[in-house]
Parts: sequence; structure tokens; C-alpha cells
Amino acid sequence: MRTDTNASVHWHTVVPTALGQLTLVRNADGLCGLYFPHHWYAPDPEAFGPRRSEGFDEAVGQLGEYLAGERREFELPLAPVGTEFQHRVWDLVRQVPYGRTVTYGGLAARLGGEASAQDVGAAVGRNPLCVLVPCHRVVGRDGKLTGYAGGVARKRHLLELEHAAQPALIPIQDLGW
Repeated sequence: MRTDTNASVHWHTVVPTALGQLTLVRNADGLCGLYFPHHWYAPDPEAFGPRRSEGFDEAVGQLGEYLAGERREFELPLAPVGTEFQHRVWDLVRQVPYGRTVTYGGLAARLGGEASAQDVGAAVGRNPLCVLVPCHRVVGRDGKLTGYAGGVARKRHLLELEHAAQPALIPIQDLGW
């Protein structure tokens, strides 16, 4: 059930935030997309389904709390669509603590050498739930802020919000894996 091959019914809403207008997409199982304007790899907007507000109150509330610095973790039902490998990477990304960063290579090492840092970067880049699955916490080998689906300025903003402006790289063993 990690890859969605059925024709699930999706619907979406658009909410104004400090990051700009965010499009939230969900189905009966949970949130399956959070997209910025000009988001890299966003699906065709037709796939978002009709625009309606039902089912988004908790997500909008938690996003608002996070962006106000009042929330560190999200407690929402998530239903992202991706390959098994992408889900494994996204699961690791969700384990990176608030205010901390890890490298693509560190995540690749956690996968036991079956993938390169570039493979991990490709999976991170396809994360359909930016912010909720905190891919902004993944940085380049030297701590450099590399690409982000919403743009590097948004990535910097999120890390500054979490007080990680000068990323403190977490050695992979310190993530408790």
C-alpha cells in the first residue's frame, strides 16, 4: 500500500502562509501532498481533485503552529504516494529531529550502502509532503543548503525557524538508529 496504483479520490485546498500559498492535497487516508507555488516535481493540478476545505482543519492548524514556532512535530495522517525506496528515504527524513540537519550521504549510509547520496537526493527531491516530511533538514556534505522543491530561500527560512541557520550536522550514529 505504499505505492498508490488505484484511482483514489483526491481533493485539495490552498492556504496562505509565511511560506506563500500552499496547496494541500488529501484523500480518505490522509494528506498526500503539500506543494509550494512553482514546486519542483508537482503533479498536474488536475490530479489534486476538486478544491474543498473539508478535512484540512487539523493540517492547517498544525502548519500555523509550526510556522509560528509553537510546534516541533506534526501529528497528522499522511498518505504520500511513492516507490518503496522513496518511502524508506522519507521515513528516515521524518526521524531527523527539529532544529537539526543530516546529509544526503548520512541517509545513504543508513540505508546500508544500497544507495548513493545522489539516489537519496533524488528521493528527497520527490517528497510530496515538504515541511510535514522535513526534507529541509537534509543538506549537502559540507552543510551547504542544496536544492529544495520550494526554493533554497524557503529551506533557509525553515531552518532559521528551527534555529538551525548554521546547520549542526548530526553524525548518523547520533540519530539513535
